[in-house]
Amino acid sequence: MRSSFSVYQFLFLLFIVVMVAVVIQVGVFTMALDKLGLSPHSAMLLLICTLAGSAINLPLFSMRAEEPPAEVKQMMRSLLFGRPLPFTGKTVVAINVGGALIPVSFSIYLTTVNQLPLLQVILAVTLVAVICYSFSRPIPGLGIGIPVFIAPFSAALVALLLAPGQSAPLAYICGTLGVLVGADLMRMRDIRKLGAPVASIGGAGTFDGIFFTGIIAVLLT
Repeated sequence: MRSSFSVYQFLFLLFIVVMVAVVIQVGVFTMALDKLGLSPHSAMLLLICTLAGSAINLPLFSMRAEEPPAEVKQMMRSLLFGRPLPFTGKTVVAINVGGALIPVSFSIYLTTVNQLPLLQVILAVTLVAVICYSFSRPIPGLGIGIPVFIAPFSAALVALLLAPGQSAPLAYICGTLGVLVGADLMRMRDIRKLGAPVASIGGAGTFDGIFFTGIIAVLLT
């Protein structure tokens, strides 16, 4: 007996679900950037550049690192398609375009356009960075991980307390830069213990944190 629910119907429904999810996420993203004063076209351009840039890591330097445990190697093989990069005793430290360079550039733009006091921005970023550092943990073989909602809620609260009238831009700035500083730069000494061939500032696990922190933090203000 032939099933009335074919594979093609299943694939079509899956496609619809994925498209709806994408539309919702894009809508939320543009809504958040609208609060920052960007037009829909500018918001879409920033979204595309951020996502495309997340695949680009620019090498900075390399350092000696400890070899990951055998169970971590096995886990990496099961999580990654194809063969993972071989560990050669060194970790290449790189910077991610979509997860670091673009958020930093956009934060500088927001600071300038909204004429935010520099000391206020530094204080907000410092507070969020300390919180992110406290909750972030090194994950052997992968990178630095941080719970998803810690940074955006912290950034929104700090922005509302320090600058209620300009909470949206300050929330984005201290959220994104706070993750970069607290979960990446302040964790540089832990890179040697990761046993990862490449450690990307703003990449891997922290990209999701940086990407969603800016969006959620702005929506919460």
